[in-house]
Amino acid sequence: MARSISLTPQQRALRARLAAHTMHAAGKTNTAPARKAMLDRFDRQVDPDGLLDPADRARRAEHARKAYYTRLALQSVAARRARSSS
Repeated sequence: MARSISLTPQQRALRARLAAHTMHAAGKTNTAPARKAMLDRFDRQVDPDGLLDPADRARRAEHARKAYYTRLALQSVAARRARSSS
């Protein structure tokens, strides 16, 4: 039978922080499926019919990924610039 322990908000926050650090230290964040889905997106973008040689598809997908993140960085710079000039 579990006991009900009354914790202060600070104690709950510390317990939650401890759990988060423990989970990340153990590598149990389980983001692998999401990372794979993101990378697969670029494979499909450059080779929707799956006709390319795997090495060529990987090279093109890598460039598509880099272009995607570079575009995000440019948009971020533009947004920060727009906010700072307001």
